[in-house]
Amino acid sequence: MESAKQLLNYINKHVSLTDEEASLLLSKINFRKYLKGQYIVQQGDVCKNSNFVISGCTKMFYMNNEGQEHIVMFSIKDWWSSDLGSYISQTPSDYNIQCLENTEVFQFPYHSQEKLFQEIPKLERFFRIIIEKALVASQKRIVRNFSLTAKERYLIFRELYPTMEQRIPQYMIASYLGITKEFLSKIKGQLILEQ
Repeated sequence: MESAKQLLNYINKHVSLTDEEASLLLSKINFRKYLKGQYIVQQGDVCKNSNFVISGCTKMFYMNNEGQEHIVMFSIKDWWSSDLGSYISQTPSDYNIQCLENTEVFQFPYHSQEKLFQEIPKLERFFRIIIEKALVASQKRIVRNFSLTAKERYLIFRELYPTMEQRIPQYMIASYLGITKEFLSKIKGQLILEQ
């Protein structure tokens, strides 16, 4: 299965699994397909799986009391898509995770994760590395939101997600950047003039 190979290649960049360990891992996780528009997690529900994206694209967002969407992150191929806080604590999620395209994921169920760590101890190291990277990325994003201009944040977005502008609507990029769609158009106009 090509998707299993993709996941194992990703894991093997961080820790080396034997063939037996790889088979055991694959027997404990689930492969799942979602259609565009489907939710992987809904605000208020407990996030029961850590999701590794094989193909497609998801957005993680918070919906405020006025019904306004605040996009926190996008996840594309070889990225993770989960509400980590909800997953780790098994408490209700603050976020929604919705598929922006037909999406395929491998799901690591919370209830079998501890058993996996006991059976394949190096997976605990793998997940520690992944969570550390997620924490660093999250902290960098917070600092960027406080210290950089909207234009600088947009340029970083393009660097992080080089193919996203062709895949998702402009208003979603604006939401991720914390600006209006009109202001994003203005920034893009300025960048064209600067070239």
